[in-house]
Amino acid sequence: MSCTAVQNESAGKVLLPILPSCLSQLDLQTLRTVVASDSACEIVWCQYPLQSKKERGRTHGNKLEHILQELLESQGERWTEELRGDLPRSYQRHGDLVLLADSCLSLPTWKKMGQHLWSAVAKGLGAKRLAKMSRISSDGFRSPVVTMLLGEHSWVKHVDNRIIYEFDVTKCMFSAGNITEKLRVAGFDCRGETVVDLYAGIGYFTLPYLVHAGASHVHACEWNPDAVEALQKNILANGVSDRCTVHQGDNRLLQLCDIADRVNLGLIPSSEDGWPVACRLLKRTTGGILHIHQNVTSPLPSVAAIPAIDDATHRVSGKTGDREVWQAWADDTANRISSLLKDITGALWITKIQHIEHVKSYAPHVHHIVLDLECRPS
Repeated sequence: MSCTAVQNESAGKVLLPILPSCLSQLDLQTLRTVVASDSACEIVWCQYPLQSKKERGRTHGNKLEHILQELLESQGERWTEELRGDLPRSYQRHGDLVLLADSCLSLPTWKKMGQHLWSAVAKGLGAKRLAKMSRISSDGFRSPVVTMLLGEHSWVKHVDNRIIYEFDVTKCMFSAGNITEKLRVAGFDCRGETVVDLYAGIGYFTLPYLVHAGASHVHACEWNPDAVEALQKNILANGVSDRCTVHQGDNRLLQLCDIADRVNLGLIPSSEDGWPVACRLLKRTTGGILHIHQNVTSPLPSVAAIPAIDDATHRVSGKTGDREVWQAWADDTANRISSLLKDITGALWITKIQHIEHVKSYAPHVHHIVLDLECRPS
């Protein structure tokens, strides 16, 4: 870890700046044990030193604007404020590939530049390859609709917490926002355990269970053939293929049962379709733990009824009202899982909420959370 300074971003919140290159060395679980018991500790992404939204990305933005202005003027076109407003303001960087949003560089003037445009954009953003994402496909796999603009291939590589993830950006998505949950999973002690990951994708959670948590074996279920290709590649790249079995297809048709000490249900907005499958998978004699992901929406409060709350503080701890909604959802889920287990096994089960983890927020009152639910036969 490389902390260059401590910054008090807001009352009750302290930032410890960490270089991106050192993130893989961060032991979040140990860090949580040394802060106050009633405190929260999580990773947040920010530009260091803290910058306003206007200042964010200024270096690349100014360089790109200068390069594109020169390109247009060399072709006899006039630089305008409308063109400046059509420049990319945000994008995803995957190694030497930059993935642009569909909303940028869409004015007719850009098309006149032909392939020179994309070479100039790559130079301005410090990339060798460019792609553009238009939307998420409705093919049932949540596949991205991505067009390669520059470069010969679309495979990229990420390294998170010393785990290698490789995937094709035109066929698979990668969520950097889930890194805190991946680090949490990496901190589990799963030695001697059989884990089932019902929604494995390219190995977001499968690999932390194998590489860091020490699971004896992981059964990874995934129905998207493109994700399965990446998953199998990543299992080999991380040297854990001897402890992982990949099951391609609909997990509701999975023939396994009575084998799991732990089941990961990492699908949002809801993994509810997988609950009966997870219950069948748990060991009948000893039970196990379910990690249930869900997007939970809190009702919008009356603006006049509550005082103003600093947004940065909200990101760390969440409002009391939000946490009450999370708890209510968790209580209801625990009861429903208990009923499912009874229906499936014919025996009584006791469910206990171990923990509710906040992963990220999509809007002020839409939160991705994970319920750690212990399930034991009575």
